[in-house]
Amino acid sequence: MKRDSRLSVALHVLLHMAQRPTSMTSEEMAACAGTNPVVIRRTFAGLREAGIVASTKGHGGGWSLGRPLSQISLAEVQDALDEPIIALGKAEESPGCLIEQAVNAALDEAVVEARALLTRRLATVSLADLFGRVDTTKIPLSKDHHHV
Repeated sequence: MKRDSRLSVALHVLLHMAQRPTSMTSEEMAACAGTNPVVIRRTFAGLREAGIVASTKGHGGGWSLGRPLSQISLAEVQDALDEPIIALGKAEESPGCLIEQAVNAALDEAVVEARALLTRRLATVSLADLFGRVDTTKIPLSKDHHHV
């Protein structure tokens, strides 16, 4: 099963943005996360709509944080990505089968409970809290390294 890494990528890039006094281009953001600029633009579109980041077009434009790290929870970032944080595939080969229906109902209930628990936990952690876990003295400053 492929793991969705959009939340991880978004959080990674947001923390790099916090280190920068100026805005970052999609290309710089993509280099930080080891992905491509199109993925960054698609991922960050929802973050812009939620006011987590802002973007300016044209020469000298780029992406910047929309508000202080302490005012952005991990749950807000997840919500802005507009994808379920937990998803389980369900069998749908035999829609009339009572056993399949019972299994799917049990899985649905478990996923609802797990999402609620994880969302509550993510709501208690701000980007500032997350940034506090980073040992900034060990982050390379060279432009040729992925971390800007």
